[in-house]
Amino acid sequence: MKKLALHWQIIIGLIAGIIWVLISSSLGLSKFTINWIGPWGSIFINLLKLIAVPLVLFSIIKGVSDLSDSGTIGRLGAKTLVTYLITTVAAVSIGLLLVNTIKPGNFIDEEQRIVNRISYEIWIQETPDVEILDGKNYLSNPKYANYVSKAQEKLAQDYSNESVKSKIKSAKSTKDAGPLQFLVDMVPSNIFLSLNNNGLMLQVIFFAIFFGIVMILLPKETVAPVSKLVTSLNEVFLKMVHVVMKGAPFFVFALLAGKLSELAGDDLNKVIEIFKGIAWYSLVVVLGLGIMIFVIYPILVSFIYSRKSKKSFVESFKYFNQGISPAQLMAFSTSSSMATLPVTMDCVHERLKVPKEISSFVLPIGATVNMDGTSLYQAIAVVFLAQFHLVDLSLAQQITIVLTATLASIGTAAVPSAGLVMLIIVLQSVGLNPAWIAIIFPVDRILDMCRTVVNVTGDAAVSTAIAASENKLSV
Repeated sequence: MKKLALHWQIIIGLIAGIIWVLISSSLGLSKFTINWIGPWGSIFINLLKLIAVPLVLFSIIKGVSDLSDSGTIGRLGAKTLVTYLITTVAAVSIGLLLVNTIKPGNFIDEEQRIVNRISYEIWIQETPDVEILDGKNYLSNPKYANYVSKAQEKLAQDYSNESVKSKIKSAKSTKDAGPLQFLVDMVPSNIFLSLNNNGLMLQVIFFAIFFGIVMILLPKETVAPVSKLVTSLNEVFLKMVHVVMKGAPFFVFALLAGKLSELAGDDLNKVIEIFKGIAWYSLVVVLGLGIMIFVIYPILVSFIYSRKSKKSFVESFKYFNQGISPAQLMAFSTSSSMATLPVTMDCVHERLKVPKEISSFVLPIGATVNMDGTSLYQAIAVVFLAQFHLVDLSLAQQITIVLTATLASIGTAAVPSAGLVMLIIVLQSVGLNPAWIAIIFPVDRILDMCRTVVNVTGDAAVSTAIAASENKLSV
């Protein structure tokens, strides 16, 4: 009997996790799930993170040192960053097109939107150096006097959320940093401290590239022992990925069951509400992410494959989607590009036939700077929240969103829900209340899982495109 493919095993684990949460919530077993099943999901995340940092370190060193000269590194780096920038701008543009066409914020009850609008104008009065964006004034209109007290209550409620306060504080420290702070943060003062912190992955990448370049500059016989050691260590960590992935279906079941039980508790209706969420907003985000996953990336890669091989366009499309599917499912489960990185590297090399010297260079950079899904979501979220508060954003203000979301995505950590912090910066860039993120909190976790799939798929697509441009794609 033919063994079931890994991606189907993981899908079964995902479905089983959702079914278990529905059953455990109805039977009052959520605490049991959180205490006895959920921890296995946390162990899985820890195992992936354990592998991710050393795998990135040794993969990049090996990939860079295997290149013929330092000029090749510069060319690869330039191609990689430009391609990621193009896909990010495309993602934000698709998000803005969808949210302006469907207008999900307009489906909210009109009276609620009036209360929201007045709360926005009260916030404007209380906030220095911020002005009303569209020139309208509901607060001074006697027609809306009865809504003022409700608006004040809403504003106080927005700021009473401790999670909102914490994220606004994080966003302020990020925003207050100097223009070249990202370069300062990229260069480590102690590589061992960087290796100990997943949030400092750019420092690990910088060190690995620097180390690999120096190996190229030295005579081959001098660095031969180091090269052999790096190759061996890289193979060991790749094997670790294969071993951990054997238990992926169970771990994914435990991870999803634990997270959903924490969100919903023993209230079955709350489980259903988590999936419903803010329906139209969620629909637009998922639609935009779906266009990136099933249209933009596959078309790009399928065009490459159909030119490089005898495969038809449809066959190439199917080949790419099947090749990257285990990493996509893992991204959905973990909500972390960095935790998924070991699986992504394995899929791109083994299934999509991208050589290691390309994938080991492009993918770690992508996991750190390529946040297409996050950028698309930020664009939709900002315009939706403006619509939700009856605020009309001009074309210039929406272009500001494109630029800010694109730049903010580069600084977004590859960890769950980090996009919310960057969303605050985008909201502030167009003069909107950052506390509005509380409105989309209920569905953010589920949407975070979806947008991480886009980030990982984008990494794989760009890696494939770069390999093809270097004539190193084996198909």
